[in-house]
Order: sequence, then C-alpha cells, then structure tokens
Amino acid sequence: MSLEINNLFSVKDKVAVVTGGSRGIGEMLSSGFLANGAKVYITARKEEALIAKAAELSDKFGLDCIPFAVDLSRLGGVMKLVDYLTEQEPNGIDFLINNAGAAWGAPYDQFPESGWDKVVDLNLKSPFFLTQQLTNLLEKKGTAENPSRVVNIASIDGLHVPFMETYSYTASKSGIIHLTRHLAKTLVSKNIIVNAIAPGPFDSHMLGKAVNFDYSLIADSVPRKRIGTPEDIAGLCIYLCSRAGAYTVGETITCDGGSIKTL
Repeated sequence: MSLEINNLFSVKDKVAVVTGGSRGIGEMLSSGFLANGAKVYITARKEEALIAKAAELSDKFGLDCIPFAVDLSRLGGVMKLVDYLTEQEPNGIDFLINNAGAAWGAPYDQFPESGWDKVVDLNLKSPFFLTQQLTNLLEKKGTAENPSRVVNIASIDGLHVPFMETYSYTASKSGIIHLTRHLAKTLVSKNIIVNAIAPGPFDSHMLGKAVNFDYSLIADSVPRKRIGTPEDIAGLCIYLCSRAGAYTVGETITCDGGSIKTL
C-alpha cells in the first residue's frame, strides 16, 4: 500500500488515446496527461491542424503527442484508428478517452435528419464501437491491481434540459451516460473500468461558436462564477485514470461549477 500522492495520482509512462484531442476539452485532457508523463495519441478530422497541435504539445511537454487524422463517425474510420494503434502499441493501451463530439442546434419544427445523424453517430455510436474494437488492447494492459480505463466525455446537457434547441446533442449525451454504466458492467471483469465526466461550460470551439466566444453571461450563471479551466477537467480525468480512481466504476461525475446540483 502506498498513499503518497505521486503514487495515488500517477499516470507516468501510461499510453492514452484522446479522441478529438486537438482543441477544447480534448486538448486540455491531452495536455494533462502529457504534463504528467503519459504518451498520448490524439485524433481529429482536420489533419493539418491536428499535426500542428501535436507538434506544439510535444514541444511544450517534451513527450510524445502523436496525431492520427480520422473521421470516427463511421465504422471505417474507427477501424483505421484501431489498426493503427494495434500496429503502434502491440502491448496494449492504458486509457481511452472518448471525447470527440459534435452539436447541432435548430428549432424543433425545423430540426433536420442530418443534424440528428451527424451528432448521434459521433457522440454515441462512435464511442461504443471504438471501445468495442479497442477492448483487446485495453485488456492487455489491465490488471486487477491496475485496470485499464475508459472515460467517456458526456455533458451536463445529458442530465438536464438546456436553453438551446440541441435535441440530438442532449439525446446523445444522455445516451452516453447510460452506455457508460452498461459498458462498465460488461468490462469490469476484464480489468477495464469505464466512467464518464459530464462537463459544464468550458472554453471550447463547440460552446464558443454558440455564444460568439463571449462566456461572460454563462460564467455569471454558474454558481462558481466562472467557466471551467484545464486544471478542473484534466485533474478529474487523471483521478479517474489513476490508482486513486481504481474503485470508481460506472460513474458519471459532473464538472460544472455546481450548475446541476445547486441551481
């Protein structure tokens, strides 16, 4: 037994895969792992920006941040990533962070099928099939003492009704919260722990576009009177992936400055 903080919360020398890892919350999570000694693979659709971000993070933290451009909304893209990781990491991976996501807003009577399919495919279908297809690599690293981890990035919009008309987004995030529990039940016997984080407002491309990158009104509505920071979300994810989080299974933890529980 070792209760020193460096043991409890260490992710040093682990291998993490962060989908949508080049900006927003994904970049915050990737940075947190790199800052604490992990090797990180990041994915995104836009190859040029992804490669540039990976190089920036590698230089900043002095560790490998490896880009792989792929569209994970289709099974073909999922399998491309799985094949690549199988080749690069034959001994397995430690952490899968299902963060890549999309949103779509439109009035109820005008909401299009395309806005449903795009969002649900990436936010709900993709995490299931990527986890399914990476189970073998996760199982290789997982042990009873030190299980592998899957962390699904949900949203508080999966727990309450937001003011924006984002029907497919809220449905997909509510779905990923229940899928987290179901996957946790299935995979815990394989020494793979599944949990989720439900973030509130953070500085991200998705939320920024919705509010013209002016977070002042949103910050005022949060009990903590600010939006989330990289330390908030990365710290929580590192807890879930470290020895400290090895007995936490099937949970969805809000990270929202008190928005859900105190308003």
